[in-house]
Amino acid sequence: MRLNEDFGVAPGKLEELKARILRLRIDLRLVSESFSRGGGKGGQKVNKTSNRVQLCYPPLDVRVACQRERKRSLNRFLALRELVDRIEMKISPETSERLAEFRRLRKRKSGKHARTGDSPKHTPEPLS
Repeated sequence: MRLNEDFGVAPGKLEELKARILRLRIDLRLVSESFSRGGGKGGQKVNKTSNRVQLCYPPLDVRVACQRERKRSLNRFLALRELVDRIEMKISPETSERLAEFRRLRKRKSGKHARTGDSPKHTPEPLS
């Protein structure tokens, strides 16, 4: 897989992704890439072109598929970013921004129950 082509994203996002790939020491030569026809919303463009991107990184057995956008190049970038996220979650969970976001959401949701007095496992006691 090459990163020197135009993905249709801001140069800053591409540089950030390249920096993460270098930091995690991901060998892009090992990433296998395949394309297939997408489905769902998008009309003719999605149904007639092979814009669904599937990436596989065999050393960690990580697989990702993306067909969120109509453009294949943008789907390649999004799939690669998702692949890097998942690899980072596996090999370096303490630096993973995605895991930190999951923790923040969990903490916020648990705080919501405490503020309202509700508990997800709370069952009222029967009146006698």
